[in-house]
Amino acid sequence: MYEHRKQPLLSLIKFTERVIRHLILALFFLAVGLGIGVLGYHFLGQLNWIDSLLNASMILGGMGPVDPLHSSTAKIFASCYALFSGLAFIGIASIIVAPFAHRILHRFNLDKK
Repeated sequence: MYEHRKQPLLSLIKFTERVIRHLILALFFLAVGLGIGVLGYHFLGQLNWIDSLLNASMILGGMGPVDPLHSSTAKIFASCYALFSGLAFIGIASIIVAPFAHRILHRFNLDKK
């Protein structure tokens, strides 16, 4: 997927295509993570769809829950989803940053020659 250190730097058009592919992949993972949260809050937390979306979005964004949960099952789900969201944030951010970091490091390697 990435060019080898002995290969020339990718053209700006190809690099832009790579960034767009990474953004699409990150949005896909974000949508899957948000979908898991919405379904969990709706079916386990007995919240309506809009409140489920709000709670899942707030947790995934690192802000915290909005509505109180009353069942133990819902609280356990919320706890697991919060832990998952922290890891998902790191993973999604890494997917977005990866092409830029690779290009910078590749350019440093080209400068050494």
